[in-house]
Amino acid sequence: MGDTVYFKNSGEKVSVKAQVKKLWQFICLKPDVKKILNKYGKDIGMEKKDAAEFARKFRDKKYCILIFLTQAKKIKPFEINKKGFGAMASWITVEKIKNIAV
Repeated sequence: MGDTVYFKNSGEKVSVKAQVKKLWQFICLKPDVKKILNKYGKDIGMEKKDAAEFARKFRDKKYCILIFLTQAKKIKPFEINKKGFGAMASWITVEKIKNIAV
């Protein structure tokens, strides 16, 4: 925990960062998807009235990762170089952000 996560919209500069407070990983979701949605649905933006639809939508998923963030804040925007990660990469893990900052 304590890792920094940076965010950017597609085609834009990195503009937000946050700290990882905790991370939970679930495997073999089939029996637990409803429990997870009931417990964390509000925290992940799901309205109670949509719980059945989400449960149906995710019933055959095998994995779930919930990442709880803290200290989210806007930062001075900067570009990154995704060379070597693939043009469509939406999740990049690097030791130091300065290694890909332009």
